[in-house]
Amino acid sequence: MKRIRYCFLSALITLLAFTASAQDHQYSQFFNSPVYLNPALNGQFEGDLRMNMIYRNQWSSLPGALTYITASVDYNIPKFGGGVGLMFTRSNEGTAYYLRNNLAGIYSYSVGSDDFVLSFGLQAGIGNRTIDRGKLVFGDQIDPRLGYIPGSQSAADLGQLNNKFYFDAGAGINLVVGNLMAGGALQHINRPDQSFTGATAKLPMRATGHLSYRLDLNKYDNYEEDEKSYVIPSVVMYKQATSTSVSAGMQYKRRSVNAGLWYRSGGESGPSAFVVSFIFDLFINKSGGEKMRFGISHDAPSSKLNYSNTSGSTEGSLGYETTLPSRSASPKFLGARRCYDFY
Repeated sequence: MKRIRYCFLSALITLLAFTASAQDHQYSQFFNSPVYLNPALNGQFEGDLRMNMIYRNQWSSLPGALTYITASVDYNIPKFGGGVGLMFTRSNEGTAYYLRNNLAGIYSYSVGSDDFVLSFGLQAGIGNRTIDRGKLVFGDQIDPRLGYIPGSQSAADLGQLNNKFYFDAGAGINLVVGNLMAGGALQHINRPDQSFTGATAKLPMRATGHLSYRLDLNKYDNYEEDEKSYVIPSVVMYKQATSTSVSAGMQYKRRSVNAGLWYRSGGESGPSAFVVSFIFDLFINKSGGEKMRFGISHDAPSSKLNYSNTSGSTEGSLGYETTLPSRSASPKFLGARRCYDFY
């Protein structure tokens, strides 16, 4: 029974990986990977150089890893209120070691005044997907009594191609007006062909929309900006092919601590979940604009794949921001609020 249960779960996680293969993963700590959320957020920070990394381990109790990592570095160019950056994303899904890698360059530019900032971002890079077909298990390798037969060979045609490269492009826009921020992005605009077999398999476009509002709890108190407390409700919406997901919740931000509670609907593609997140800003050299950010969050599925079977999903993130000694230019928009004030 244990062998059969293991085989069933292995088949399930492999099926889930292939079902999701046309869909991008989502991070619960979306603002701790801002460039992944929206390329228009590239270069939108106080310092000169920023590095972010986020790791997600999804449904850790199921056999076959579902792990994701995104690393980015972006450089703020005050002259035009934007910047340039690089982003690397890697995902590992299922027992067949279905791997996806993407390396992209990003350019962003901002217009506006001291009352609002409108930012645009462009993204272009190379995607790659690989699979180890030898790790797949087919029906003719499973004995009704004993389960999977180790070392058995399937008669199924596994095909020859297991590695695919393709060009990938995206774009985004973000607007900050007073205490309101709204943005949107489109990924895979060119709908690249990611087929292993030669038959066309277009990667569906991913549409992302996000909306945040910053409520100042010390509006009438004579505090410095970084000493105040805020409540920041946000909504993030994803749409890719038939998959739709909405994440809604709020953060409480007080000095260097940020705590959040969210609910994410899974739509037809996956389980809904409650998310708890904590973010800590560690100022290494506050006067020099140098700081490090650490974040952790945990998802508890609320339907379909329940918590006892999956152990939920956990994310960890790390960010570093600094001001370079050679910096001479001042920010393009001195009085305007920027996107980084919302997370």
